[in-house]
Formats: sequence, C-alpha cells, structure tokens
Amino acid sequence: MADKPMSNQEICLAMLRDSDRDRYLACLLSPQDKRGALAALYAFNAELARIRDLVHEPLPGEVRMQYWRDLLEGSAHGSTEANPVAASLLSAIETHRLPRQTLIDMIDARIFDLYDDPMETRTSLEGYAGETASALIQLASLVLSADEAAKSAEAAGHAGVAQAIAGMLLLMPLHRHRGQLYIPLEILSATGLDRESFLAGKDKVRISAAIEAFVGLGRDHLAKARAVVLPPAIFPAFLPVTLAEPMLMKAQKAGAALFDQSLQQPQWRRQLGMTLALMRRKI
Repeated sequence: MADKPMSNQEICLAMLRDSDRDRYLACLLSPQDKRGALAALYAFNAELARIRDLVHEPLPGEVRMQYWRDLLEGSAHGSTEANPVAASLLSAIETHRLPRQTLIDMIDARIFDLYDDPMETRTSLEGYAGETASALIQLASLVLSADEAAKSAEAAGHAGVAQAIAGMLLLMPLHRHRGQLYIPLEILSATGLDRESFLAGKDKVRISAAIEAFVGLGRDHLAKARAVVLPPAIFPAFLPVTLAEPMLMKAQKAGAALFDQSLQQPQWRRQLGMTLALMRRKI
C-alpha cells in the first residue's frame, strides 16, 4: 500500500526540523490545534532567512522575495497549492485574520540581508528587528490568542530585538566571512572602529568592546521584555526567546574570539531550556 502523502502542516514541520530546530520545538510545545498555523509562519520566516544562502547576487534574491510579496498581495503567479508553505501561510492568514501588511513589511526588511550595507544606527537595528523577529512573535501570539496578543505587543517588541541580536552574534562568523555587518556603525564608532577595521578582526580589544556594547543592547531589551507579565495563552510564542540570554552571555565572554567559535548550545540543552521556560512561564 502506498504511503499516505504528507499534509502541508507535516511538510512545514519537517522543513523546520531541518532549518530551524528551535522554532520546530516551539511548535511542538504549543497547543496542537495551533501548530499548523505556527509552523506555516515559522516556515515562511525560514524561507526568507535562507534566501541569502541560495543566491550569489542580490537581484535573484529580490526575485524570490517578490514571489512572497505577490502571494500576500493576491497577485501570485500559478497555483499556491504547489507550494506547501505558501498554501499553509494563506490558510493561517485566513483562519486567524493575520495582518498581511506585517508579513509584507517582514519581506521588505529582509531585503537588507541580501546586501552588504552596514547597519547605521541602533534605531535602524531596532527597526529591522522589530519588522522581523518582533513581528514574528506578535503574529504567533495572534495565532495563539487574538484576545491576549494585544497585551504582549510591547514585550514582543523588546523580545524580538534581544532575540535578533543573539542570532546576529551566533551568525557573526558567517556574516564576517560574507562581509556583512549587523553591529550598528555608531557602536563601532564609539569604540574607535569602523566597518573595515571590525571585519579585519585585528584590533581584539576594541572589537571585544564593540561586542560587549552590542550584547548590552540585547540584554537591555531582554530585561524590558521580562518586565511584562505574559498571558499564559500566548507564552509559547516567546519560547525561542528563552535561548537569547545564554547566547548573549557566551558572546560577552568570548569577545573578539567570537569570530572563531560558535555560541550555539547543544540541542539537548536548548530543548531543556525551552521546556523549563514553558513550565515556569518565564523567558
């Protein structure tokens, strides 16, 4: 007997298991009736995040992003059923009345990833994080409980910035290899560096100071997110944020050595941390 075809939800979860294991686990720790929509959102985010890895020039990347923009604006070419992530995303939008503009803004923010332009200021960094990581948390909150999501908007904003900074620190060796820079130039300037001297990696003392300042910005946003009491119904949307603090701590300790080592915790430790966070309802 032939194997039963995988559902779109199962395909999205399988994609996450391979490309974003932490959000995959967050789906599994969420209510079963919400997993399909959460998996669609997270798989969509993973698709955007990996575009830079799939292209050698920005223009083909922008073409890929235009596909998703067309889909959300209702002008997609061809059947969406051929793309399980696209079909699942549209279903999640319809079922949970998710704001399409927020998803479009996420695409537009991700265009920055395709180029090697530096992040200029803290404000531009916070704007980028707000339209990507923070928006994803808030959309997940809407899926989990539309009534409670409004109470978590401020926390989602701060948590997303902290999570984005932690992710940028994790990927810093890769970004440096590509010539990408996410630490704002104003932070580098305050430590006596510019884009070229930071990427060159020779001035270890100043580079460590810049990384420490970047970590401090992440910790500040994480503290502000933690100051908000999160409704239990939407807490699973914040589960991946619980991994930010260990990464920030390791980055501060590593300093300039961050260029040559990984901050990633073992999978079992990340799973344990998220499970304990869910039990304690604390990020």
